[in-house]
Amino acid sequence: MISIDSPEVNTDGSIVIKDSSGFTYSFIIPLFNRPQEIKELLDSMVNQTRKNFEVLVIEDGSTRDAETVVASFNNLLNITYYKKENSGQGFSRNYGFERAKGDFFIILDSDVILPPEYLEAVDKGIKLGKLDSYGGPDAAHESFSSIQKAISYAMTSFFTTGGIRGKKKNLGGTFHPRSFNMGISRSVYEATRGFIITRLGEDIEFSIRLQQMGFKAALIADAVVYHKRRTSMNQFYHQLHFFGRARINIFTFFPKTLKPVHFFPAAFTVFLGFIALSFIFRWYDLFNLSASVLLLYAMAILIDAVIVTKSIYIAYLSVIASFIQLVAYGIGFMTDFFKRVLFKVQ
Repeated sequence: MISIDSPEVNTDGSIVIKDSSGFTYSFIIPLFNRPQEIKELLDSMVNQTRKNFEVLVIEDGSTRDAETVVASFNNLLNITYYKKENSGQGFSRNYGFERAKGDFFIILDSDVILPPEYLEAVDKGIKLGKLDSYGGPDAAHESFSSIQKAISYAMTSFFTTGGIRGKKKNLGGTFHPRSFNMGISRSVYEATRGFIITRLGEDIEFSIRLQQMGFKAALIADAVVYHKRRTSMNQFYHQLHFFGRARINIFTFFPKTLKPVHFFPAAFTVFLGFIALSFIFRWYDLFNLSASVLLLYAMAILIDAVIVTKSIYIAYLSVIASFIQLVAYGIGFMTDFFKRVLFKVQ
């Protein structure tokens, strides 16, 4: 757990806002049945080295709300809590945009933790790059479980995502900020009116649209968040299946953004199916060849994961997480590709 340093307060109990020169920031956090996650995120916000921000927590129709948790931070943060009917994370962020007072809006997922210098890195990056929008990378915190660290590896490794996430240059083409760690200026919101879809790749659609409107977006490499993601492989599978479907949803808006790297999980899934069929039908030469290729790929992931995570056990879990990531995404991608693109079923 991240420790809390109490902020300075005025005689009336209100919080002293420091670093008020330059931009002010509004953190906007949609929340759905995640009271345990929001506490860790708010803990980390208390420890920010820059204090020129407000926090808006948007409870999106939760059955397990975080009102009590958020209320415990009333004397520690400039924080406002809203309850609304469920509309999904995209439209809940719009709800926050409409009520935010800052010059720059920062969107975070509820399952992240911020290093103390996060806002300082954001402020520096925006000003130096003269950015209208930014995205930041994610990493695994030392306190995360072995499964969470393995999942973090699977989501950020070149061997699985092709370097799409958190890199200035990657196989996926132009960098598009993702909503787990993303910021936009007030001008961007006023011009775009925020998200036009609420799920299934809403952040990528938004990123592409604002860049097509001429706004400048870039990666701020030092604006790292610790992203907890899912706590089990089963949850991870369902999340990545959803991501695969989301890629096809984005394709329906921007067909030219579908790159060869996006087909890799589907190709990998088909390849696994081919290995199974070659064994079932006793095509042993083909089976031996394809199984050898798969083993070499798994070994490459294992070696790289050992180097990255410094743990043989986490590296072993990383191979499992990587295969789950590819298969889940691949199945979701192929399902909606056949359904929505080939057969035109909405």
